[in-house]
Amino acid sequence: MSLTDQLKITIRDVQGYPKPGIVFKDITPVLANPSLMRKVIAHMVGCYRDKSIDAVAAIEARGFILGAILAHELGCSFIPVRKTGKLPYTTKSQRYDLEYGSAEIEMHTDAVRPGSRVLIHDDLLATGGTAAAAGRLVKTFGGEIAGFSFLINLSFLPGSNVIEDEFGLKPDFLVKY
Repeated sequence: MSLTDQLKITIRDVQGYPKPGIVFKDITPVLANPSLMRKVIAHMVGCYRDKSIDAVAAIEARGFILGAILAHELGCSFIPVRKTGKLPYTTKSQRYDLEYGSAEIEMHTDAVRPGSRVLIHDDLLATGGTAAAAGRLVKTFGGEIAGFSFLINLSFLPGSNVIEDEFGLKPDFLVKY
């Protein structure tokens, strides 16, 4: 069975979360399966091992899980991208739209060194707003976007097009719904 097929039967749908009409893709069953996690990480690392990644910027909260492992395996730094007010040092923020509202993310002002190659990672690509906002922050600090990595792509939403149109990069993902 392919890795994509294994993930599709493992990822759990939760109806009506975080609000009615939304089908939440719950990755906790994947996280609970060490064998499947090893395969996911091996695949993701393989996509970026030869791309000279200097940092992985991962988006709160579920993006932190695989993002930190990716940074470790790629031998690069980890940059937390958080909701406003959650980081303790001087930050810069970026507003964005979600599939069910709007929000704002921030990053420490010293997180990205000018010229560094940064991989943006989150668990799920939907409208592309969060990932694009993270990409804009990286570029604000003089970083270069090395790629966009996701576990899941909700292809019925415009996220891939948003990323490709704004950054000229095709996002990587393992599962498409």
